[in-house]
Amino acid sequence: MLIDGHGRRVNYLRVSVTERCNFRCQYCMPEKPFSWVPRENLLSFEELFVFMKVAMDEGVTKIRITGGEPLLREDLDTFIRMISEYKSDIDLALTTNAYLLYESAQKLKDAGLKRLNISLDSLKPEVAQKIAQKDVLAKVLKGIDKALEVGLGVKINMVPMKGINDDEILDILEYCKKKNIKVRFIEYMENSHATQTIEGMHGKEILAKVKEGHVLKALGREGASPSFNYMLEDGTEFGLIDPHKHDFCESCNRIRLTAEGFLIPCLYFDEAMSIRESVKKGDIEGASKVLAKVLADKPKENRWNEADNGGENEASTRAFYETGG
Repeated sequence: MLIDGHGRRVNYLRVSVTERCNFRCQYCMPEKPFSWVPRENLLSFEELFVFMKVAMDEGVTKIRITGGEPLLREDLDTFIRMISEYKSDIDLALTTNAYLLYESAQKLKDAGLKRLNISLDSLKPEVAQKIAQKDVLAKVLKGIDKALEVGLGVKINMVPMKGINDDEILDILEYCKKKNIKVRFIEYMENSHATQTIEGMHGKEILAKVKEGHVLKALGREGASPSFNYMLEDGTEFGLIDPHKHDFCESCNRIRLTAEGFLIPCLYFDEAMSIRESVKKGDIEGASKVLAKVLADKPKENRWNEADNGGENEASTRAFYETGG
């Protein structure tokens, strides 16, 4: 069992397979050139898997593949099959913008992928294009439909932003109701790589928008999930991911591994340790020591604040496109 320095059980590993992305979303990496880390700087799937086996053997029960956009990495289905065949009961999921999902959904399902989280910030083509800086909506919706068709579990993530897509919260909720999938509204996480004019919505503001069309019942958090869940009057559930809330980090069970081999204890902070040298040599003991050190040093909480707590929000310098959020 993996326990961090604050007594929290860590059983969830997020693995970024690339920092590349085919979108340039306003809240993530709007100014980054369409370039990428040289292929030789990335750990191979086999090298990533050396560490992942250590993590699974020591108590990780949930793995999420992220990016950048993970579907840009060639032969991703082969990597997913390596994981699922090693531990068939692993909760294996992937986060994607769905732009390339139509072509790959069946291969991912056949390889052992169970679930997808898909970013969908607007149902209006012109707004989606403004956010992603690319005409994306038609292919994203097609990808969502294909994932449902092949039997993958799907959740939708939306980041509401004032003056951009805040008028679509109810529309996204209705879309998800019709598709029988769950939406999670995510508070914009202030970071130095985003468009600095963005103004996100706090949880209370998002809930106020939902209340314009519905009666809500709070359900609370489910285990160590970052999502606080609510139910509508017809039984439909949705989630709110609210990293500005004081209790958000209390049950954090996550660590992150980048494509270049950096093990990251917290999304907010820049601190990381490299397992690169160990896995390239097949040094299981060395990788285990790095993991133990990262767990011991895992911060207690982030430094985002609630809007009404008297403090100013501190922007993270973390490049979320390297860690998958």
